Amino acid sequence: MLQIDTIEEARELFKALGSDVRIDIVKYLQIHPNISMKELAAAIGITNGALTAHIQKLESAGVVRVSQDSTVHGNQKLLSLAIDKLLVNMEPPKRNENVVSADIKVGQYSDFHVYPTCGLSTPTEVIGEVDDPRYFAHTDHYKADILWFMRGYVEYMIPNFVPKNNRITSIKVSAEISSEAPGVNENWPSDITISVNGTEVGMWTSPGDFGERRGILTPDWWFSNWNQYGLLKVFDINSEGTFVDGFKISDVTMDDLDIDPSSQIRFRFSVEDDAKHVGGLTVFGRTFGNYAQDIKTTLTYEPVA
Repeated sequence: MLQIDTIEEARELFKALGSDVRIDIVKYLQIHPNISMKELAAAIGITNGALTAHIQKLESAGVVRVSQDSTVHGNQKLLSLAIDKLLVNMEPPKRNENVVSADIKVGQYSDFHVYPTCGLSTPTEVIGEVDDPRYFAHTDHYKADILWFMRGYVEYMIPNFVPKNNRITSIKVSAEISSEAPGVNENWPSDITISVNGTEVGMWTSPGDFGERRGILTPDWWFSNWNQYGLLKVFDINSEGTFVDGFKISDVTMDDLDIDPSSQIRFRFSVEDDAKHVGGLTVFGRTFGNYAQDIKTTLTYEPVA
């Protein structure tokens, strides 16, 4: 998902989508991902040269991803959508609003308690043995770029460098996640609970463990019957409640969390034993899945009146 917080940020995106041809390109890629430039040009009825100009605009705006297929002579270019959802925030910007942002690697958790099926891996190799929770305490766990477990939790410390004499107005976390099925299963719901400093703030149900095709960034050596990619989700706790991708999931607000600039901020993903759908969790880093990012965190703050 691509979230745009101001109309100004959306300027280039709106320009890129302000063309009937480019809308046709996006619609076709929704149904036919990983298609070649030649095939797409023929499908929508334009020349390769004209298509190249349109793709450049869409790629620049972050709508389309261009990758190389090294298995084909000449390194054929393949096209796919770079986003699955688009959220444009139309609310006016708040005055005196500031942010502190940080990226956290998937393996940089501060606490965990997980049950099989489970495992973790760096971009080049699995750490230890799969389905053995002990390896989540391996000294190399901070190098992990993907992790998965059936139930339990992983918890991350969000860096809190908000200046004194300010109050935190929102906590935002963006991550690519999915369920965790034995093997892969597109229809494998999992209730993933989000907590901050021990307080449950909401729950999102992942629809499945996606593996019908290889993730755009997933390494070639990765096993084809293992987790391939997830969905990019944005969790936002603010003064009005807790939201996922802009949709409210609970009434828990920042006031309920009682967090100030001196507080530790512990953010937890968990699959509870008593959940309706105990379908596990997979968290993808920048070298796995479809999105080249780690876990992104943003603290928004404003001066105390």
